[in-house]
Amino acid sequence: MKHSTQDVRVLIVDDNPMIRDLMCRGMKSHCAVISATDGADALLKSIDNPPDLIISDFRMPGLDGRQLFEKLRGRDNTRNIPFVFVASRGDIEEKLRPAVGGGVEDFIPKPFFVADLVRQVKKIVDRLHLEKMQKHASRPGVIQGRLEEMSVTELMQSLEMGQKSCRLRLRHGSEEAELYFSGGQCKHAHLGVTDGDAVAYQVIGWLDGEFEIDFGATSDRETITLTTTGLLMEAMRLMDESNQSVQS
Repeated sequence: MKHSTQDVRVLIVDDNPMIRDLMCRGMKSHCAVISATDGADALLKSIDNPPDLIISDFRMPGLDGRQLFEKLRGRDNTRNIPFVFVASRGDIEEKLRPAVGGGVEDFIPKPFFVADLVRQVKKIVDRLHLEKMQKHASRPGVIQGRLEEMSVTELMQSLEMGQKSCRLRLRHGSEEAELYFSGGQCKHAHLGVTDGDAVAYQVIGWLDGEFEIDFGATSDRETITLTTTGLLMEAMRLMDESNQSVQS
């Protein structure tokens, strides 16, 4: 069965129609978007058909974002819906972060650029997409897909966020690489006669091919020297350097 990130349903809640529309437009190519005009509208929509993720403004007339969060946490079928709060820095530090505890994926401070919000939320969408693929896998514990649909960067970020332990096998043309993760951190990478960080830097640039994640496969080897985030950042730096040298 083919799955896309459109399988992930995201409810966007904001009483400001302009901001709500901007967020919906920004996210619609990455997930299935539903919108709500205020907290009460979001509560009804969430109870009727629980979304996979909620992005909610904090300050809204009537039922605010925190009250929406608390009401949904009090119901069995909605208590585990991940939340992203959009609020001023002061509200985040003084009213939200100390009060809501677990269950909040991220806090996005106002004012924000829509592109930045989309970039942060997309990492969560990718992780939720991966979890859905795992749940519907034809082989227990093994999921497969194409890199055109989910890039190596998105896969690695999702495995890190989900703190997954697995083997990520990548095929690109005649090349095949294996990356082993433990608790979301890449510990070992192998491609041909090469091991370690250099393998990760190479495969992060693969834009097409196939991937397979086996949650039952492990390796005792440790050839990676950086965190998963560190690998991704260093790979981006090396690609930028390479592009600049080509242009000059």
